[in-house]
Amino acid sequence: MSAGERRSVFGTVFKARESGIVLALVVLVVFTATQNSRFLSGQSIRDILLGTAILAVLAVGQAVVMITRNIDLSVGSVLGLSAFAVGSMLRDNPGLPVIVALLAGLVVGAACGLINGAVVRFGRVPALVVTLGTLYAFRGAVYFWAGGQQINADKLPRSFLDFGDASVLGVPWLVLIAVLVMVIAGVVLRNYRGGRELYAMGSSPQAAELVGIKVGRNTTIAFLVSGALAGLAGVLFAARFGTVDAAAGTGYELNVVAAAVVGGVAVFGGSGSVWGASLGALLLTVIGSALAVLDIDQFWQQAIVGALILLAIGADRLVAVRVAKALKKRDSHV
Repeated sequence: MSAGERRSVFGTVFKARESGIVLALVVLVVFTATQNSRFLSGQSIRDILLGTAILAVLAVGQAVVMITRNIDLSVGSVLGLSAFAVGSMLRDNPGLPVIVALLAGLVVGAACGLINGAVVRFGRVPALVVTLGTLYAFRGAVYFWAGGQQINADKLPRSFLDFGDASVLGVPWLVLIAVLVMVIAGVVLRNYRGGRELYAMGSSPQAAELVGIKVGRNTTIAFLVSGALAGLAGVLFAARFGTVDAAAGTGYELNVVAAAVVGGVAVFGGSGSVWGASLGALLLTVIGSALAVLDIDQFWQQAIVGALILLAIGADRLVAVRVAKALKKRDSHV
């Protein structure tokens, strides 16, 4: 069986997964709208898009790491550290342009991602253990820095707060940035050698090393990308909410992993896409908004997200088994 045929099989699986998410979104939106027409109001849709933008940026970075058969549990803490760092910088230097804030967030996040990647690579410690440790380490650093204080909106530049609410042709800037991140990451993973190497690593790290792929270097780059995007998400978080404290981003890591898994990114690496992860982020955001509109207890949101994760993992294993059987059957006829 040729490499092209293999890609065709896996491509069909990815499209089926993403189509399922779209179908679930349509059913959920239609049902909620019939129960409460306010769900499709302009403000409601805008809030959903803004919420999805931040989660999607995080999910794209998580997808890059998970494709390599790793995981990054520190993204929520990195978001909080970046948000507080950029908020402090803008509070003390109100004349700084927004682009500087965005770049600063990327740098802070990239530094955190580099720490994760270096420890995983050179320490040869499982990413789950490393990022669980840095989750608490980065969060502890924010609490120590904040000292129980928070940065209020009235201390931030008006231009920065306006950026968090501004739109271009009716589309919020935060959403445009999220789409740009998704497109760039999607194109690189699909069309460039570096992106294809990440998939090869996730499928079989040993085989990837045997064919000359620099697994250690690519692992570090994957964590650096995840950290940088978490840092960017921190800036978007600060711009949207205006008030930043040491608890910013707490608990986000679970929703981010859920978005990636529900979106079809395999926990065992080697498959998935940033498009699916972003759709997963949209689905989780819509679920949260729908439950709020329907006046359903938040507990059910957590229960539903947990059920979706289990369902996605089960579906992933089922698909993997079927694909393996299909590939084996086709290979036997060659």
